[in-house]
Order: sequence, then C-alpha cells, then structure tokens
Amino acid sequence: MMKRASLIGIVIILLLGLIVLLQVLFFNSPVAKRQADGPDLIVNQALAAEKGLKAGMIDPKTGKKIKYYVAPMDPTYIRNEPGKSPMGMDLVPVYEEEGEEKEPASTIRIDPVTMQNMGVRLGKVERKPLIKNIRAFGNITYDETKIYTVNTKFNGWIEKLYVNFEGDKVKKGQPLFDIYSPELVSAQEEYLLALQQYNSLSNSSYPNIRQGAERLLAASRTRLRYWDLTDRQIEELTKEKKVRKTLTVYSPANGVVTKKSAFEGHRVKEGMELYEIVDLSKVWVDVDIYEYELPWVHQGMPAEMNLTYIPGKTFHGKVLYIYPYLEAKTRTATLRLEFSNPDYELKPHMYANINLKSTVVKDALVIPQEAVIDSGVRQIVFVAEGKGRFRAREVKIGLEGNQNEYQVLSGLKEGEEIVLSAQFMLDSESRLQEAVQKMLELQKRAPGGH
Repeated sequence: MMKRASLIGIVIILLLGLIVLLQVLFFNSPVAKRQADGPDLIVNQALAAEKGLKAGMIDPKTGKKIKYYVAPMDPTYIRNEPGKSPMGMDLVPVYEEEGEEKEPASTIRIDPVTMQNMGVRLGKVERKPLIKNIRAFGNITYDETKIYTVNTKFNGWIEKLYVNFEGDKVKKGQPLFDIYSPELVSAQEEYLLALQQYNSLSNSSYPNIRQGAERLLAASRTRLRYWDLTDRQIEELTKEKKVRKTLTVYSPANGVVTKKSAFEGHRVKEGMELYEIVDLSKVWVDVDIYEYELPWVHQGMPAEMNLTYIPGKTFHGKVLYIYPYLEAKTRTATLRLEFSNPDYELKPHMYANINLKSTVVKDALVIPQEAVIDSGVRQIVFVAEGKGRFRAREVKIGLEGNQNEYQVLSGLKEGEEIVLSAQFMLDSESRLQEAVQKMLELQKRAPGGH
C-alpha cells in the first residue's frame, strides 16, 4: 500500500508540473506573469481568490486592481469573481498594470525578453519621394529617322563598286559606286553647249539674248542637280569642259550598310534601291507595358537598360514616344525609348531588360509593406508606444512604390515607430484582449454578473 501511495503521489506531482509548464507556454498568460513576478504574487493571487475579491476591487496584498478571473488552461474562460473552470481548476485573477486602465483595449504590453524571443523588429515612418519601378522587356531596333536609301533617278550600268558587302561602315561623302548612264552623258553635253553659248553671248548688246543664254545655262545646271550631281562635280565639269562617262555616287550619311543589291556590271533602273544605310549612333527600343502602368509613364522620363551580353553595365536613355493605342489581345501599350550608341554596343534585334523609374509622389509618408496586415477590408499597423507597449492602428494605404513600400494616406505620422515583424502574434493577442473586454462588458450587463 505504501508503494502504491508513493507512485500515485509521483504521478500527481508530474501532472501538476506539466500543467504549470503548459500555462507558462501561453503567450502573455496570467500564469506566465506570475512566474515572471515571483512566488509572492502566486500566494497573493491564491489569497485573493480565497477572500472572494471580485473584478474591479483592489487586492490589499498587492495594491493592484483585479481586472478579471481567467481559467489557467483556457484564456477565453473569463469571469468577474473567483470560481472553478470547466476543468475543475481554480480561476486565477489578472491584475491591471500601472496606467493600463487608461489604455485602449487594442494596446498590449510585452516585456523585452518576450520581444526578443518573438523576433520583433521596429522601423520608422519616413517622409520621402515615392518612386515606382516599371520593369519590362525590350527589343532594340533602328532609329527610323536615320535610315537612308541610295538609288538613282536615271537608268544605267554600274561599272565600279567601292563598298562591296553588307555590314560595312561608311562615312558621309564616301564613294559607293560609279555608274554609266546615256541620259547622264546627254545631260552633260547639253550643259556644256549651254555654257559655250552663254560665254559667246554674255557680251551681247541685246539684253534678251543675254538673258536667254543665262536661263538656258541655269536650266541645264538644275537638271544635273536633280539627277544628284554634287556642286563639286558640276564645277569640275564646268572647269574641265569634258563629258564624263561615269558618275560617282556618294554616301548620304554616316552609318552601316544593312542592305546591298548593287553589283559591278549590274543594270540599274531608276528608283531601284541599291544600298540601305543606317546611322546607329542612336537606337530605338520597343517596350510593352501593361495597361495599369500607363499612368506612371510620360514622354521624356529617364530609362535604364541592361543587356545579358554585357553584365554589370547600365545604359541610360529616355522615353521618346508613347503609342496612342493598345494591343487588343495582350492589353499592353508600346513605348519607344531612345539610347545613345557611340560604340555600336547596342545592336538591332537584341533583347534588353528595361527599368523605368517614375516619381509618383515627391513628398509622401512611406512604410515598408511588411509592416501592414491587410485583411482585404482594412489595413492594420502596430505602433510602438514605448516601454513595451504596442497599439494596433488602422491606416489608409495609397500607392505601392519601389523597394516594397506603401504610401500612407492617413493613420500614421512621420517618425513614429512601427512593428515590421511578428505582427500576426501581436494581432492575435490584441484581438484576444478585445474579446476579453467584450466578455466582461456582457457579464456586467447579465443578471448576477455571470
């Protein structure tokens, strides 16, 4: 019998120890507070329960006001007076801390050790420009204003080529090819005849004859210009007075030959495209953005571009044009960006990563996104009020900015400390305290206080 009684005593002691351990694990539970405050508070709470002190009364031993009584194993079982829990355990009184009676129900207190264990991080509400990043995918293409086509306004035959392949770089005024044209030979002969007649009649005493010779010479000279002879070529023809069989055609601009259909001995018809020359000192980039991003884009705003084949280098350009329509299937709008390309590093048809930075609000209250608890109906932020006190505050959120930030329209002030992590644990404790307050109010209104 003695051994059986000893075994039962050991089991009871182990059960009591397990109960105490479970109570300590409850966040901010009354038992945990008693363990933190020491054995004296445990004795005082037991005496308060024995004396039958009700909620709202002052415990003479502790000098503290009793808020309510709670079941040790069920923090939602609240009463205004001592009694037993549904599990048959004595209800434990919970005391008000100094200044707590003036605080709203949404305010909670946490000691520094618990804060560290929970991993609570704090940040501040800042006032700064709110920048929105728009990231998109781009395709490098030619600057359409710098594409030049080389052709002739007469028929003929190419006798010599100076630029023989596509991709060759050319400079403005560089020879491209020599062409023979019977029409051009005839035009030169007509010009020399008009020049000879003008020289012989320039000293005529009859004004009409002199003016007629001048008009004929001017008309012959204009015809040569219309067939793309340069002033220098016409001056050489005037000086040498000798018809040239071939005419040299020169490049109209600096650039790269992207198309070539000219060959030596090739018969050329008027208007036939022989060369296409593109100036690549500047390139365009076509970018598609979503419809909802259009309000943050404007003409002339800066743009950044990165290429996979040149890692670590950023190219800077600007938004040149915003197309006035959307793609019906993708609901995207096309932007045209412009970038300088002095070293020809940017090659047409390359893919590029584009980043557009738009200053949405120049002076905004900004908080990190992680500080906000968004239920879909309202947004909550926990504000640190000092001395381990935290209060849930409803805020109104505006635009989403760069670096995972939100604009705050109302509810916070610049410089206030806010909680950046473990908010959901704080939120659950805050909701629990609000529920306790509502239970107490209902019990006060109910007959008998239960």
